[in-house]
Amino acid sequence: MRMYRVLVPLLVLSLAVALGLSGCAPTEEALPIIKIGLNVELTGDIPKVGESCKRAAEMWLEDIEAAGGLEVGGKKYEVELVIEDNESKPESAAAAATKLITQDEVLAIVGPNASKVAIPAGEVCNNLECPMISPWSTNPRTTKDRPWVFRACFLDDFQGPVVARFVTEEFGFTKAAVLYDVASDYPKGLAEFFKQAWEEIHGPGSVVAFESFVTKDRDFSAQLTKIIASGAEFLFLPQYYDEVPLILKQAQELGFDKPVVGSDSWGSAELVKLAGPLCHGCFFSTHYAAAGAKGATKEFIDRYKEKYGEVPDDVAALTWDSVRIVEAAIKAVGEITGDLATDRKAVRDAMAAIKDFQGITGRMTFTEEGDPIKAAVIVRINEAGEFEFYKFVSPE
Repeated sequence: MRMYRVLVPLLVLSLAVALGLSGCAPTEEALPIIKIGLNVELTGDIPKVGESCKRAAEMWLEDIEAAGGLEVGGKKYEVELVIEDNESKPESAAAAATKLITQDEVLAIVGPNASKVAIPAGEVCNNLECPMISPWSTNPRTTKDRPWVFRACFLDDFQGPVVARFVTEEFGFTKAAVLYDVASDYPKGLAEFFKQAWEEIHGPGSVVAFESFVTKDRDFSAQLTKIIASGAEFLFLPQYYDEVPLILKQAQELGFDKPVVGSDSWGSAELVKLAGPLCHGCFFSTHYAAAGAKGATKEFIDRYKEKYGEVPDDVAALTWDSVRIVEAAIKAVGEITGDLATDRKAVRDAMAAIKDFQGITGRMTFTEEGDPIKAAVIVRINEAGEFEFYKFVSPE
């Protein structure tokens, strides 16, 4: 597990010390510090996710620095962002959360993003009573029965029905196929929620192929052959961006020419770089669309693109909303007492009470489970490889 630190530069203490000088010039008192943890996937199988999260958090930190610190109850605080690499591994994510809470003494934690690491990290944060918000984890287990854990994205039990409804209304299909990683929390959960929603609409047996594989598999020919033989009219593929290109390539080679629909885990610019024209024309459900964005969303996109040379993905946008939610909660407590347990509880309660927070990925109000009430976006990957907004969809 690797640890990174990013600090808002400390106010320089002026020390006028010279040889033979009997006194010192007046010093400027340093600001008290608020520490925010970032538990992210900087290495491992989805490093782009961690990179996007880290970049957005650092942009937020720049704004705090430009404002001279974070003001709480009329008092300014320096902010320190303590960054831990969870290596995209469950055990590392749990260890990172433990370290951030017990050793680094952070006030709140942003991340992890992927459900497979957010679930174990969320357990640690809930048990140790430190508020955590995951920008991108959609598995219900991340927040379920964990009052200290929140998220900025919709859930799989919401996203599955959204995809089912969209495909039904858009294409009129009645026969679905699903291919998913049975060993990973995110795709497994989403595949099951989609299957349930699809069969509620079209009846038992309307998911004509429900094929699985195990993480790190690279040959999908057996599963794809069954899918082709099943008569499915489309394939739902709720896999991470790094896995999709190989599956699309093998599907094409085997002669599968039906539409492929993805989920929010497709939302990285790396998908287009890796898949090229294979993903053009595909649809996927996600949290925001960069193409055609307006207002504060466009301002964020333009600033991110100028700074990093690429359009921010949904992880970056959701991280931006997440750190701003943490900021809003800290400001709402009215006072930092200096007692960490007391202050963490106050921030948790303030996050739970947030209503109609206007994020760049949509307006959010938290449920009792720490989940936001918000709509999903359907994106189409156009022939230029851009993620363009197609429509908003709710499950009902």
